[in-house]
Amino acid sequence: MAKPNYSYEKRQKELAKKKKQEEKRKRKQASKGEPATEPPK
Repeated sequence: MAKPNYSYEKRQKELAKKKKQEEKRKRKQASKGEPATEPPK
């Protein structure tokens, strides 16, 4: 039996979290009436 790939699951979870935060941030800016800009890397 193959062992579960926990690091993959963790990565997926983190990506989902990041995506959710990004959506939230864009909505906040949209409600303020500011153009949505990408955060500096």
